[in-house]
Amino acid sequence: MQVPNSLDGLLTQYGSVVVDFGITVVTFLVTFLLLYRIGKSVLVRATKKALNAREFSSAVVSLGSSVAAVLAVVGAVAIAATVAGFPAILSAFATLAGALALGLSFAAGDIIENFVAGIFILKDKPFTVGDYIEWDGNDGIVREINLRVTKLDSFDNEQLTVPNGDLASAVVTNPVANETRRVTFDFGIEYGASIADAREVILDEASKIDGVLADPEPAAPVTGLGDSAVVLNGRVWIDPAETGAGGVKHKLVENVKRRFDAEGIGMPYPYTELTGEIDVNSRDITDAPPADD
Repeated sequence: MQVPNSLDGLLTQYGSVVVDFGITVVTFLVTFLLLYRIGKSVLVRATKKALNAREFSSAVVSLGSSVAAVLAVVGAVAIAATVAGFPAILSAFATLAGALALGLSFAAGDIIENFVAGIFILKDKPFTVGDYIEWDGNDGIVREINLRVTKLDSFDNEQLTVPNGDLASAVVTNPVANETRRVTFDFGIEYGASIADAREVILDEASKIDGVLADPEPAAPVTGLGDSAVVLNGRVWIDPAETGAGGVKHKLVENVKRRFDAEGIGMPYPYTELTGEIDVNSRDITDAPPADD
């Protein structure tokens, strides 16, 4: 093979290759830029419109818009490579995407799970910021809902950071989700006490507490016959958005106990009564076995 020794020779031998490659690169770049701008504009706008129409939170809308922009880049690269005739780029791109997906699935499984759970929490709204919730023996007031974790405050003012996957897979009790909430407490009275008098005291004291609703009205049915007491279940209803359940229960218990004491209605504590006979036989000490030296 003769080695070219001049610029004209190089251009003659490789000029067509350079021109073809330049045309291919230009075709790829032009196609990519056009498709990316059009695709990003259409996909992002359509994503925002669809998510806003379903009343998703701003965090989910922002996330969806970012994902749509990434999809626009991927689609533009794939189509532009096909138009320009870069099959090697498509093959390498597919291999790289598969490897990244596999690596992420192993390395970030928990993160992805919590991330997806956060999206569903923001969408389904089983609770919102400010709600008091209970789950798996834990409780707290929701202060912040992020895509990966939810932050809550305990009643001791301790911050709880809970992965969204735990909340999404648990049975979450939201006592403040509805317009009304029932607050109850069991009062035990002596068997000889008047049920009617005890019920009247409970209902009277319940009606005096601020925040207790008149409809549904307070009630105090007999719900049990214990070993040492007749049990009346004091029941009142509150608006959880306006009144705290704990404060109402504390006032109800204290006020009823004070009235029971004043009116002589006994509240017995559990006790056990033993009946029978004990036979004690005396024995002469001389009959006792000798003590060891």
